Amino acid sequence: MRRVRRPGAHLVTEAQRSKSADISYRERRYLIMMAIRVVCFVVAVVVFAKGGGWLTAIPAVGAIVIPYFAVVFANGGREPSNTKGFRAYEPNLPTVYRPPGGDSADGGTGGGQTDRDGYGDGPMHGNG
Repeated sequence: MRRVRRPGAHLVTEAQRSKSADISYRERRYLIMMAIRVVCFVVAVVVFAKGGGWLTAIPAVGAIVIPYFAVVFANGGREPSNTKGFRAYEPNLPTVYRPPGGDSADGGTGGGQTDRDGYGDGPMHGNG
């Protein structure tokens, strides 16, 4: 498959982050989210100890839900370089061989049957 080249020069603003910069960004975002989780947990314990009742559930839910999103974001990896969106797979298959000549299914050779791939029942197949 040949790649189609874009005309013109690449802009610096279009360049992806380096792999190490991307990893450090994801690590930093994960650690910040885990720090927020710890704060939510401490607030939930303090509110519960002070008799906050149902208000304890708000930071507790945050402490329970935040790790899921932190892991999903941390493992997300690099953004795809293709900005055109999803492109369906289009196989580059060869066309079925059609021998030159007549319009008949056997190519004008007289008599053999051909299968769907265009192969006949001649001596090459061991049938004749």
